[in-house]
Amino acid sequence: MTKVALMGAGGKMGCRITGNIKDKPEYEVSCVEVSEAGIARLKELGVAVTPQKEALNDADVVILALPDVLIGKISGEIIPKLKSGTMVVGLDPAAAYAEVMPVREDLTYFVTHPCHPPLFNDETEPAARKDWFGGTAKQDVVNALYKGPESDYEKGDAFSRIIYAPVRNTYKITVEQMAMLEPALVETFKLTLVDSMKQGLDKIIEMGVPEDAAKAFLFGHIRIELAIVFGLAGFTVSDGAKLAMEKAREIIFKPDWKENIFSIDKIKKSVGEITGSLG
Repeated sequence: MTKVALMGAGGKMGCRITGNIKDKPEYEVSCVEVSEAGIARLKELGVAVTPQKEALNDADVVILALPDVLIGKISGEIIPKLKSGTMVVGLDPAAAYAEVMPVREDLTYFVTHPCHPPLFNDETEPAARKDWFGGTAKQDVVNALYKGPESDYEKGDAFSRIIYAPVRNTYKITVEQMAMLEPALVETFKLTLVDSMKQGLDKIIEMGVPEDAAKAFLFGHIRIELAIVFGLAGFTVSDGAKLAMEKAREIIFKPDWKENIFSIDKIKKSVGEITGSLG
C-alpha cells in the first residue's frame, strides 16, 4: 500500500484530489489541513484531518496542494523530514521552475497539471457538459519529471490519472515547457484576451445592444471562430472578417507582443512574481 500525505487537502484542488483517492484501497491517504473552512469541507467528504508530523512519517508520496506563494516556505519545512525515495508531487510548475523548493538528490520531484475539460468534446451527460474544472468530464493532463530517476515517471503518470480522473490523455513535457503553458500561454496571454472579450461585451451592452442578444452572438461566434482558426471547421473566415482582424491587430497589439510574452526571461519573471520569490 502506498502512503500518501496530501498537504492542503481542504482547498479547492485538495478536495478534488481527496474525493478521487480517498476510497482507493491501494492508497493510505493522510489529509493535512489547517484552515477551519478546509477542515469543514473535508468533514463533508467524511475525511478526518491528520497532524502534519504523523502524515509525513514514512510517506511514499507527498502532494503539495498549496498556494504557489506558500510552497517555498512549507516545502522548506517538510522536505528535510521525508524519507529517502519519497515522491514530492507539485500541482503547478511555478514552484519548481522558480526553484523555491529545497532539492534533495534522494527524492523524486514530479509536477502534474490538468488541462481541464476541452471546449470541443464528446460529453453527453448534463453534469459532464457543465463540468468546467474536471472530475466529472474527461480531461487531459500534462506531466513533468523535475528531479529523480527516469523510471519514476511512469509512477507519477499513473498517479496523475487517479487524482485528475477521468483522464483521456497524459502528455510528457518539461517543467520549463509547463511554465510556457502556464502562466505564459493560458494566463498571461489567453486569460487577458478572454477578459478583454468580456470588456468588449460590456461596452456593446452599454451602447444599447440587448444583453441576451449580445451574449448569444458573441458565444456562438467564439465557438465557430475557434474552430476555423484552429483548423477544425474545414473552411476559413470571409475576406471582410480577415480585413477587420488585420486592422484591429494594428490597434490592439504591439508588433513585438509574442517576443515579450513568451520570452524565457519574461516567463521566469512572471513565475518569480507568482511564487513570491521576487521582491
